[in-house]
Amino acid sequence: MRLSKKTARLATTASTVLLLAAAPPTAAHASRARHENPLTSAPLATWQTDGIVWSVAYARGVVYVGGTFDSVRPPGAKPGQKAVARKNFAAFDAVTGRLLPCAHSFTEGEGTVRALKASRDGKVLYVGGSFGQVDDASVANAVALNVAGCSLRKDFRPAVSATVRAIATTGTTVYLGGDFTRVDGQDREHVASLSPAGRLSPFKAGIDQPVRALLAAPKHGKLLVGGDFHEVNGERQQALVALNPSTGSTVASFPGWFPGRSSVKSLAGDAANFYAAAEGRGTGIFDGRIAGRLANGEMIWKDNCQGATQAVVVHRGVLYSASHAHNCSRTPGGFPDGRRRHFLAQSVGDSRILHWFPDTDDGLGEGIGPRALVMAKGILWAGGEFTTVNGRPQQGLTRFSSGPGNTAPLAAPEPAARSDKAGRITLTWRATWDRDDAELTYRIRRDGVLVASRKQRSTDWELPEMTYTDSVTPGSRHTYTVTVTDGRNTVPRSAPHAVTAAARK
Repeated sequence: MRLSKKTARLATTASTVLLLAAAPPTAAHASRARHENPLTSAPLATWQTDGIVWSVAYARGVVYVGGTFDSVRPPGAKPGQKAVARKNFAAFDAVTGRLLPCAHSFTEGEGTVRALKASRDGKVLYVGGSFGQVDDASVANAVALNVAGCSLRKDFRPAVSATVRAIATTGTTVYLGGDFTRVDGQDREHVASLSPAGRLSPFKAGIDQPVRALLAAPKHGKLLVGGDFHEVNGERQQALVALNPSTGSTVASFPGWFPGRSSVKSLAGDAANFYAAAEGRGTGIFDGRIAGRLANGEMIWKDNCQGATQAVVVHRGVLYSASHAHNCSRTPGGFPDGRRRHFLAQSVGDSRILHWFPDTDDGLGEGIGPRALVMAKGILWAGGEFTTVNGRPQQGLTRFSSGPGNTAPLAAPEPAARSDKAGRITLTWRATWDRDDAELTYRIRRDGVLVASRKQRSTDWELPEMTYTDSVTPGSRHTYTVTVTDGRNTVPRSAPHAVTAAARK
């Protein structure tokens, strides 16, 4: 804010600022602050479900949503209002969020869609879960849709013996992972490889427990497989293994990365690295995220946050995760043990937690919150079992657009004032915080005139005390207010606080 010459002269001659808690930002702070706004924390208007979303996928301008639900409803609608039938599957315009007519009913079995993945060219959407019927067609837990026209394909209908929980694709292959042990009448222990037309390949691996995540990296000659398992191809492999994408033989192991009661729930990758999301069973069992190199399998970092991670997605150097992290005290930029936080953003280079803190409640079912993430045209879509976002009703589905941050600071400061010396008035207040801006600006007004403006970095777990000392005429009486802004949003001024400056003795 530019001051008038008169106001600037008043601020220079009549006020002395002693804002003890707010050091001027360094160039490094300024650079980091720019990076700490990967997305806004304010959710876009989004349709809702009446149940749980287990998977989201993107293809050619459309976001597909799969889960366990009977209907969807518009943004802002309460449960049961304006409901549109959608049986465990729905499609939305990726940018506008508009509900699309693409609709199929997935029923029988458990009647749930657990996995969605588009082909590399975006022309086909592969769907997995626990279902025995799609519309009027009898199927067995895995099918494919043509993206153009949303029609059910007749060629990709493998007979999978149990739930499909993960799908990965290359230009020539579709991989399935899950609870199954047979595909098309042949033994396939929790992982299988098929052609895009649904023909089962000779690829085969012996995995002793369910697979929950797949990442195809054909340029590196690997299929990364994550899940609940302890043994692969007759050897100890805890929760993560890299297989030959053609044969299923083991090509890389990750000893010591995951303890015996930790599972891999999600895998994501970029050109050079991969990222694994863990869920631990029991107090203190590894729940966080790990970054590794695709080329050689070396670990880059391990964040050691506590609170199970359900999904990860990487975008422009930032790793987004859905979890219920409650203790990241050993992670750069992290927070002490406390309340659950259901979304995190981290630097892919060093695991540093960035200042982006939208949140949900735990929600329905197991009380996990968000369970699935996908990036679509720069918008992060998140699905799960939550019923609120940032404290407001929003069920099953939400989304966040590119920054800059657009949530307002969460509260106005409440200053206290005292005068211990003649002509000196001291204000003190506790800093507030913002979900997507680490640095906020505090403006102090005396009798309605701006006398000081200072910046302070803060988080909800670290709210510094701030102090401002004003020089005025001894014995004079003044009213002070403090406002806080992130540069776009300003909260209402604090209640005016009147104080009389001490007089000379």
